[in-house]
Amino acid sequence: MKKSPLLFAALLCAAAVQAAPQPDLIARIYFAGAEKISADTNSIAFTNEFCSAEARALRGQTLDKLSAALAGWLGQKTGAGVPRGASKLRPLLGDLEKTAWFLEARVAADGRPGVALAVKLDGSRAQFWRANLSPFFASADFRQSGGWLVFDCGEDGQKIGGSLPQKISAAGGNWLDVDLNWPRLAQFFPALKSFDFPEMRLQAVGRAGNFNLDGKFILSQPLPPLEKWRLPANTVHPPFDSFTAARGFAPWLGRQSWALPYEISPPPGQIFVWALPYMPLQTFAAVPVPDSNSALAQLGAKLSAVPETAAPAGSFTPFRFTTVMTNNQIVWRGVPFIGPFVKPLHETAGDFLFGGFFPNTPRPKPLPPELSAQLNRPGLVYYHWEMTGARLKQLPQLTQLALLFSERRQLDGQSAAGKWLNQIGPSLGASVTEITETAPDELAFTRKSPGGLNALEFIALANWLEAPDFPGCDLKLKFSTRPMNLKRPLPAQKPGAPSAQPFVLHQ
Repeated sequence: MKKSPLLFAALLCAAAVQAAPQPDLIARIYFAGAEKISADTNSIAFTNEFCSAEARALRGQTLDKLSAALAGWLGQKTGAGVPRGASKLRPLLGDLEKTAWFLEARVAADGRPGVALAVKLDGSRAQFWRANLSPFFASADFRQSGGWLVFDCGEDGQKIGGSLPQKISAAGGNWLDVDLNWPRLAQFFPALKSFDFPEMRLQAVGRAGNFNLDGKFILSQPLPPLEKWRLPANTVHPPFDSFTAARGFAPWLGRQSWALPYEISPPPGQIFVWALPYMPLQTFAAVPVPDSNSALAQLGAKLSAVPETAAPAGSFTPFRFTTVMTNNQIVWRGVPFIGPFVKPLHETAGDFLFGGFFPNTPRPKPLPPELSAQLNRPGLVYYHWEMTGARLKQLPQLTQLALLFSERRQLDGQSAAGKWLNQIGPSLGASVTEITETAPDELAFTRKSPGGLNALEFIALANWLEAPDFPGCDLKLKFSTRPMNLKRPLPAQKPGAPSAQPFVLHQ
């Protein structure tokens, strides 16, 4: 029987478990296990993605890194110096790919976390787990119940493993159920605060050759009233490889420290992003503004106020970019390969700031009426459609440049993650993601996709998995006098070859 492994698939798939608010909950995760998933008649999307030789190589590399990092982290937290700690943990992580498991973490009354894990194991394997985990957790409890090993590493008064068998029996038929309280989790891992994620309740299962993901985001603050969509219909045009529309994000953007130096007033509350199949660099964005000339002047002043820094001595990228306002548009001089710009746009729907990396092509055909019908549904906050395989050929042209210019490691096409992306790309077709407001402080999330992720998420995941400090994500380069070349992680598109199907809306 085929295996559908990859433990980190539990991190790839997302969406919603219906449950009452639980303020003390940090995380709850149920994973059905590769053996159960591979027996599912709807497992083709999962097996296509995670059963190849490239996937197995990436899985092995990832679990090797995780076991080493986890052994070091546990040694620091518990003070237990365990000889060959990584080798004790590595086979346990392998088990977590294949078999079902249920993890729960909660905050006790004294503010300390309690964590329990239940893993479906036979008697001999359960003994192996006890022997390998006990050196790290001297005070942990181990018990077997109904074919499950329950491991509870909470301290006295914080044990929560006793309730897991009942919760496991109530688990549904999903491949994955996740409930993450990101604000609570960030109390214990401060680095997560920069992401500013809400609480997420997520679930995933396979249907008709796709990952079907459903979920809810529980917001800490209600969304502002949703403005009517203002689509620049004379500038946006098919054929698309991708199209994105989002609104209601202005309050969240106002809390992001990285965005504050560039924020204009009033802050935009909508954005449209689209990509054309003609050239890899034809990705564009437009944001509605009250007065595009005034907004452009504001943005130009903000950008001019940001200090320019020369590339450090011996750095890989000797480029120095200059922001220039010319011909009533903002351009960046000194940027090789591309011509970034932002300019005012006057449309029937109003004024916009319009930007891109390459000239837009003339409009060959009008927007399909289905697109307006999609956007005009009540409560729609976010809509994204793409041909994921085509975008995996195009996006690296931009992401590799961005990594190069920002002194970050580029993704090597010969790395395990690069080979994996090359292998899965041809099997990835249309992906649709929608987020809808269901209450002032609640959003519903749905995605239907043959890969579970969109192209940008796949590339971000690949870069993360190849980070030298994984599961950290420090991609900063060490400076050297060695010249740096732009790496191409995916094969180039053949001239004249169609990159994707025409824009088609999928329900």
